[in-house]
Amino acid sequence: MRRPTGISTYALNLLPSLSSLSPTLLTAQQIDSYSCYFIPSGQTPEQGIKGHLGRLFWTQLELPKIYQQLKSELLFSPLPEAPLYSKCRYVVMVHDLIPLRFPQPLSPLTFYFRYYVPLVLTQAEHIICNSHATARDIANFFSIPGKKITPIPLGYDTLHFRPGFNPPQPPLVKGGCFDTPQPPFTTEGSLVPPLYKGGLGGVENDNKPPYFLYLGRHEPYKNLPRLLDAWAKISNCKEYELWLVGSYDKRYTPRLEKQVMELGLQEQVKFLGYVTYEELPGIIKGAIALVFPSLWEGFGLPVLEAMACGTPVITSNISALPEVAADAALLVNPYDTKEITAAMEAVSQPEMRSHLSQLSLKQASKFSWEKTGKATVEILQRYI
Repeated sequence: MRRPTGISTYALNLLPSLSSLSPTLLTAQQIDSYSCYFIPSGQTPEQGIKGHLGRLFWTQLELPKIYQQLKSELLFSPLPEAPLYSKCRYVVMVHDLIPLRFPQPLSPLTFYFRYYVPLVLTQAEHIICNSHATARDIANFFSIPGKKITPIPLGYDTLHFRPGFNPPQPPLVKGGCFDTPQPPFTTEGSLVPPLYKGGLGGVENDNKPPYFLYLGRHEPYKNLPRLLDAWAKISNCKEYELWLVGSYDKRYTPRLEKQVMELGLQEQVKFLGYVTYEELPGIIKGAIALVFPSLWEGFGLPVLEAMACGTPVITSNISALPEVAADAALLVNPYDTKEITAAMEAVSQPEMRSHLSQLSLKQASKFSWEKTGKATVEILQRYI
């Protein structure tokens, strides 16, 4: 996709390891050095509900035919989607079950996870997931035996995310690399000055104060309202900025901007929008710390990528996040704003930052895409 998701990142980073199996890739675009079977484009989340429905219908109606045509032995899907009630043998990857932990009754995603995903997992030869926390969720929500589930941690790009300071800069490419800034919007009928910057180009880099960083979407389970409340309680918050990196979401971003205005934090809190993969290491390395108090994560790639850069991390003590961070981060109760505030105040001290940075690099070295790929190939070889 134009803006890759976590699933895209996972799939692309597995390819070097999967090449030993000589797979045929079902793809809408050519990927060099691989045998590719071209499938329709326009079936991604970028096309919204139309894209999702188109992909699901294609998976159910067309994929079994392709499987037979290619005389396949096994289908590997990097997400929990596969043909139901067919002759296709398959292994699938489950990244999280967050729509079931935080259900929205009218959401198509909740329906998808409640009715379609269980059928896929029940009929799968085997299930791969990214953490023990996700494995427990699969077993508990769907009553699937543990022997059918293998947790395989994710990795990170060791050449891209590594120590060494290169501060974030405004985009140099004409037209920019980031979200287009949104126009002013109304809240309860009144015009609110837009805080959304639409990328690093909206941040003053000259004499900018030190900043804390959040990376991710603006959905409620990401816990940004509590993060903003915690930020407002920092005794010296005016000495710092809080940068929120993540695409503008018309459902949730306006609420967060309204909260920032009500708390009087519009000078300290910056909404930067989507940041490209190329710009990400710079913005991570320039931060005092990554603050990631999510209420649930299947893994938590931002935490791993920040640790790999040597950036201190504050994250939640629940879900898969302690598996990723271990003792290399400050773990907090994400429901307790006082704990989040105390952690940010603690990490503002140079001695604490230096200590956490050393621990982070050591912890990050335990993860790699090579390890993820090798473990995945071992599972797939069982069923070929």
